[in-house]
Amino acid sequence: MTEEIKIHCAHDRLVDVTELVANPRNPNKHSDEQVALLAKIIRHQGWRSPVVVSKRSGFIVAGHGRFKAGKLLGCQSVPCNFQDFETEADEWAHMVADNRIAELAETDDAELKALLGELAAQNVDMDLTGFDAESLGMFDALEVAPPELNSGDRAPFRQCTFTLHDEQFEQVEAALKAAKSQGGAESAVNENSNGNALAWICAKFIQG
Repeated sequence: MTEEIKIHCAHDRLVDVTELVANPRNPNKHSDEQVALLAKIIRHQGWRSPVVVSKRSGFIVAGHGRFKAGKLLGCQSVPCNFQDFETEADEWAHMVADNRIAELAETDDAELKALLGELAAQNVDMDLTGFDAESLGMFDALEVAPPELNSGDRAPFRQCTFTLHDEQFEQVEAALKAAKSQGGAESAVNENSNGNALAWICAKFIQG
């Protein structure tokens, strides 16, 4: 246990958070919102993954977000796994790969939406999935049923897919939220609030 938070993952030992050092070359930045969400998940689920530390340098290699979440939770110690790296380059490469590999996965939006729907039906706190209310709104597009048209007519709806970095997604999410608060979510022809908000933002940009 760490401050009444259960440990479910394999680890070498518990390490005082004051002894852990984040790698100064870590390119992955964690926002306060992300750390708070991760802390909430760890508080509920317990420690499912350790913080990985290099025996060579003593720096954290994987789990910078978990380390910050642990401090936010007031943990005096967190479960750590100590690993060997032959060179500094190997250590950096693993750190970058740990951040990058998950980004390369392709998500089946329909399957994810169905799974999230089942969790919501069971009254699961959706924050525990990593999706907050605004993020869940990104699936609104799947709710829009295209209208029936005469043969040969082009559907008046387009679905667009964008690939964003975490920081870019946060900016887009904040912009959509701001647009909705100013009435940009409403449209007489489109039921999708995110699509409306995005079009509203683009119109504002074009108009200068």
